[in-house]
Amino acid sequence: LGLSHSLSRYKLKFSPDKVDTMIVQAIGLLDELDKELNTYAMRVREWYGWHFPEMTKIVADNIEYAKAVKLMGIRSGAADLDFSEILEEEVEADLKDAAVVSMGTDVTDTDMEYIKSLADQVINLSEYRGQLSDYLKSRMNAIAPNLTVLVGELVGARLISHAGSLISLAKQPASTVQILGAEKALFRALKTKHETPKYGLIYHASLIGQAAPKHKGKISRVLAAKCALSIRVDALGESSDATVGVEHRSKVETRLRQLEGKAVATAGAKAKGLPDKAAHDSSRSQNAALSLEAKAYNADADVAMEDKKEKKKKKKDKEAENGEDEEMEEKKEKKKKKKDKEAEEEEEPKKKKKDKKRKVEEEEEEEPKKKKKKKKSDE
Repeated sequence: LGLSHSLSRYKLKFSPDKVDTMIVQAIGLLDELDKELNTYAMRVREWYGWHFPEMTKIVADNIEYAKAVKLMGIRSGAADLDFSEILEEEVEADLKDAAVVSMGTDVTDTDMEYIKSLADQVINLSEYRGQLSDYLKSRMNAIAPNLTVLVGELVGARLISHAGSLISLAKQPASTVQILGAEKALFRALKTKHETPKYGLIYHASLIGQAAPKHKGKISRVLAAKCALSIRVDALGESSDATVGVEHRSKVETRLRQLEGKAVATAGAKAKGLPDKAAHDSSRSQNAALSLEAKAYNADADVAMEDKKEKKKKKKDKEAENGEDEEMEEKKEKKKKKKDKEAEEEEEPKKKKKDKKRKVEEEEEEEPKKKKKKKKSDE
């Protein structure tokens, strides 16, 4: 493995088409340009907004705004100008109407020159960004065609830039490619014992964007596996075509349709070296194209086993029934105790009366005896 890597490195050194340093620099510059462009455009809006504040809401796009500022200058001349090359008809009409009744402050010609020069810089930066984007696209198609087909030139370039080089990225397993760019979230999750992230930079790929939120994790895993294979073909293979990438992309799309509940043609999803499933399953048609209807569940083809969820549900129902029986028994016992207590309370005054009567009778019987004894003692 080490020998093959060193041989590949040796080949790459002599191939100017395979130099991935240009991609790393280009994507870095592209990201910086986006930030600078956004900052400059916001500054133009804020600066010119003092003179014509209504224009900020009328023209939403930053580049169109800068071009309109450069063409118009002071707002009083807006009515005589033609904005058809920059703006749509409705937007142009609104802009001209707003320029007549604007509440903005007046500015000098010197101030307007500086505002125009800033707007000019925004336009130039935007044009250069477009050229750089085209250059990056052509370099990615030359250096990593299979990866570009799978995830697009921007995501592919960011993956290469994050890994350091195409060879470094080729050495990474699919699981690392999947979460590349989410290292901070991964280590935080491991430290706090929470769920680890399912995707990193690969999340911005169009295939993951197409998937439903609940399927994004599964699709990102499938896409990362195919990306890892494509990157190795790009880095160590000699062919410059994207046949592997196209094949892998079709497989990922097939998997995506399967997850969405659509029946897929058996030819597209057939695994290499395995027997045809349609031969053993009567529900699969031999000449089936992509079916849009969801396949009905065939209960006869499956083993009748209780699902875990059903078992849990039954267990809960049983426990609930047992709990209800226990509650009923407790209520009965409480009622019985209450009745006994009431009966005791009713019997208590009767007992007291009987005891009192008995005491009185006993005292009456003892009185003559006491008198007799007293008489005898006196004698």
